[in-house]
Amino acid sequence: MQRVSDTWIRADWPAPANIVAGTTLRTSAADAIPLHGRKCWLHQVHGAEVVIAGEGDENPDADGSVSRCSANVCVVRTADCLPVLFCATDGTEVAAAHAGWRGLAAGILEATIATMHHGPADLMAWLGPGISQPKFEVGDEVREAFVSVDPGADVCFEPNERQRWQADLYGLAKRRLAAAGIDSISGGGWCTYADTERFYSWRRDKDSGRMVTFVGLK
Repeated sequence: MQRVSDTWIRADWPAPANIVAGTTLRTSAADAIPLHGRKCWLHQVHGAEVVIAGEGDENPDADGSVSRCSANVCVVRTADCLPVLFCATDGTEVAAAHAGWRGLAAGILEATIATMHHGPADLMAWLGPGISQPKFEVGDEVREAFVSVDPGADVCFEPNERQRWQADLYGLAKRRLAAAGIDSISGGGWCTYADTERFYSWRRDKDSGRMVTFVGLK
């Protein structure tokens, strides 16, 4: 069961005790993050670039970051796109990825895994709050972007009465993670569009704020 406070959701995964991870709510601010390290803010571009937190320029054009020390916290901002967190089973490495459909199709999850020192068998993942399938309508080009490389991804798309598709972003991410070799996948089940009390949603409100999903070492 995911634990929810007035300010953030704690990630419900079997991570080591020194890992702190979760998502802030729309009722809170980024300072609600219960970690004191430097936050690695990204200029998110819906791509597959991954950086090492604390290295290089501030606000790099990237959609993922990896940290191996408590001085640097991995963060992503979302408001319908799917935030995905990673940690090593030995508690020495963490990562965060911004995975909207474009990022998923571009390979952001695979790129994040490849940037980490640990292999997939020694990693676990947590899916933070994103838009649910009943609220995520997409066109043929989105379905084709996934089914063309993974025919089995067809199960993540349901046709609707408008001759378009309802896409299961959580399901697509789980398929990608499993194919990459990650067996421990937790989280999911939220809907940023439907839960107006807790979450921002770009599709619902357009000019909305963003939740912050974070992971770090304490």
